[in-house]
Amino acid sequence: MASPQYDQKSLMDAIYAAGSLPIAAEDCKTKTLATRLTIFGFVVLDEVQGDGTVRRLRPSEAIHLSTAHPWRVSRRSSRYTVDNDLPSSDVELFHSQMA
Repeated sequence: MASPQYDQKSLMDAIYAAGSLPIAAEDCKTKTLATRLTIFGFVVLDEVQGDGTVRRLRPSEAIHLSTAHPWRVSRRSSRYTVDNDLPSSDVELFHSQMA
């Protein structure tokens, strides 16, 4: 029997490698693992509606597993980004982060 921690790490590795993964509506085991990762802040969950639109699930909503709709689990994007569109006076401030 596989350990839950191993399954959780394997799921997170797969999500980070692919960017996002679909979870079937009836797959409660994977939804439970994804919910744990959401609570810890590693991933985000979207509920895929019948018309194809998505609705972001809060961790408090994800805890109440629903088999009504499939989910899409994605790696969380960083809150902080540094791009190359900095004013020339600020480039030196972020030089080490851009390397």
